[in-house]
Amino acid sequence: MMQWEQLLSLRRQGDTNKRLRIEQDETRLGFEVDYDRVIFSAAFRSLQDKTQVIPLSKTSFVHTRLTHSLEVSVVGRSLGRAVGQALLEKHPQLRDVHGHQFNDFGSIVAAASLAHDIGNPPFGHSGEKAIGDYFLNGKGARFKEHLSAKEYQDLIDFEGNANGFKILTESKNGVDGGLRLSYATLGAFTKYPKESLPKKPTSHIADKKYGVFQAEVPFFTEVANELGLIRQGDGRYCRHPLTFLVEAADDICYTIIDFEDGINLGWIEEEFALEYLIKLVQDTINKDKYNRLTQSKDRLAYLRSLAISTLITEAVSLFTLNEESILKGDFSNALLDQSKYKAQIDDIIKISVEKVYESTEVVEKEIAGYHILTTLLDSYTTAFEHALLGNSTQYDQLLLKGIHATREPQGTLYEALMECCGMIARLTDGNALQLFQKIKGNL
Repeated sequence: MMQWEQLLSLRRQGDTNKRLRIEQDETRLGFEVDYDRVIFSAAFRSLQDKTQVIPLSKTSFVHTRLTHSLEVSVVGRSLGRAVGQALLEKHPQLRDVHGHQFNDFGSIVAAASLAHDIGNPPFGHSGEKAIGDYFLNGKGARFKEHLSAKEYQDLIDFEGNANGFKILTESKNGVDGGLRLSYATLGAFTKYPKESLPKKPTSHIADKKYGVFQAEVPFFTEVANELGLIRQGDGRYCRHPLTFLVEAADDICYTIIDFEDGINLGWIEEEFALEYLIKLVQDTINKDKYNRLTQSKDRLAYLRSLAISTLITEAVSLFTLNEESILKGDFSNALLDQSKYKAQIDDIIKISVEKVYESTEVVEKEIAGYHILTTLLDSYTTAFEHALLGNSTQYDQLLLKGIHATREPQGTLYEALMECCGMIARLTDGNALQLFQKIKGNL
């Protein structure tokens, strides 16, 4: 069984001495430093121009990855604080011996939630698919025979979660350890603590995807061992318990907020939508207060707030009820999959899929994004490959200068290709479109 004393590790990459909670400066707590480091990072700032649902949207009230991540961090903080309060009552030694406070849990979950989308490429999940498809079915398939099975799987199944772990932890340009976040926050961040292979799909929520590229496996293993995550074989570990709260915060926000975006865009009929939200909050709604609201936007705001609050309370209850199973690594579902509100949540998500995710505008822009990323990958993998082999053309050199490459690609072919994919994944939607236009000769 995992132990909270280990799971709350303040250790950072490169530490030689143990960081003790009781020695922390309460005005600058290590877990809170994690949040600050994420929010001031260039990778986080780029999320302001990355797709949440609607690619390249010019509508001001539609969420970007940045606004979504901020909202998830707020919900995550509330979840962590409430769970922390319950855990300190159940395990008083965490407070009395080690000095932990309930805010510690909130800070860890908030920081991990803030970073949860930091590795996503441009154009949302279609961006991930475009990168993977290029190496599986496109011209990138030419690299297969030169890579190991695990290295090739990282490319054909390119995963934003794994790219996020890479961004947070990789040493780059003389900066060791990336953002040097606490191991507790890195553990909570990693929703899928496994490598891309072997690919053994199970019903366990942690096996849905993978979360660590080959290059980061040694460091992730160090993090997992420090935290005491249970090793389950084949490069798999059980989740850090607080990951379930990060996931719940994300689930709560995209369920309610994407639905709200659809309403604001006029894609989901307001009165119809309000009825579905009322079903979700029927146990807690103040009908007198609701009926006094004359503007539909005010009604929507009230129901959204109440829905988020209702689901936060539900997720906290489910976590505390299942804490022992979670610590043993036996809990296999997302928290809200066990919720008494699951039917209402599923109804809302179904409408969002039909009216928003699969809308003509979203699909058409995803098609454009697919073409943009495929073109960029074709140009830059060729430039990186030629540079690695020492036979760059003038055009290759111009491409690399255009992205302000600080050094020529080096290392193995796998490392060069991952560097190329990482460079493209760091682009915003607007940057990717602009670079595509330049490659096409449109100045």
